[in-house]
Amino acid sequence: MLKIRPNDPCPCGSGRKHKKCCGAEPEGRGRFSLLSQKRGRYAKSPEEIAGMRRSGRFNAELMEYLRPLIRPGLSTEDINGIVHEYTLRHGHIPAPLNYRGFPKSVCTSLNDVVCHGIPSATEVIKDGDILNVDITSIVAGFHGDMNETFYIGTNISATARLVTETAREALKIGLRAVKPGRTLYDVAAAIQDYVEARGCSVVREFTGHGIGRGFHEDPQVPHYRTPESRKVLLEPGMTFTIEPMVNAGHWRTRVLADGWTAVTEDGSLSAQFEHTVLVTEAGVEVLTALPGSPPF
Repeated sequence: MLKIRPNDPCPCGSGRKHKKCCGAEPEGRGRFSLLSQKRGRYAKSPEEIAGMRRSGRFNAELMEYLRPLIRPGLSTEDINGIVHEYTLRHGHIPAPLNYRGFPKSVCTSLNDVVCHGIPSATEVIKDGDILNVDITSIVAGFHGDMNETFYIGTNISATARLVTETAREALKIGLRAVKPGRTLYDVAAAIQDYVEARGCSVVREFTGHGIGRGFHEDPQVPHYRTPESRKVLLEPGMTFTIEPMVNAGHWRTRVLADGWTAVTEDGSLSAQFEHTVLVTEAGVEVLTALPGSPPF
């Protein structure tokens, strides 16, 4: 997921810092302004699409390997070690490691952590927790990106199930909304309507993103309505992530002193699911799903 920092260049293309441009506008009026899209601006070449398929396939295989290993008693550092070793053993690169200073090979976000949780040997997962594991791999220069939220053990609260299943279904709804000729606004609106009807909220401070040779590319992909997202037309050849972050309480977040870990401001639970997708002539291809398997 992509976070826009106040001193980053504003993505509207003004050349000003975000905090001096769209970030200074009233809430809901361009907080994540998107560049207007020229026709074909974001489309990948056939060779690039082939590379994205390879990276997405590896990410799906890594998640398949990881799923049965997630259990109470593991530390999040244990999970980091599993992901790191598997990735290197197959000759690939864990994209999060040293990305903008991130110290680990995977993000592990526990309970009220929205995203970018840093694995730790002292953070042990226990029965009743929910844990998001976000893996991104670089395969021959191309990025694949996906995440899932896991139930830990069997003693899962009703609120944990609500927020997790809402996030899971929100991604499915977002995937179904991807069709050539539609816009990112259509995807965001479908997700937001579903999540809010379930009594949960969609995080505003973090978004999905374009992806390819770069970890985070244009366009940004909000999961809630913004006027600017109407400008981004979905065309065959585009690759991006859909990754709605869903909170059981309010959508506001805060980042801890480590500079990475984002938590819900009100302490409520948070869940997320993510896939990397390709817009096709017929609709959408989920690049981070194993062939012949449903996305979940």
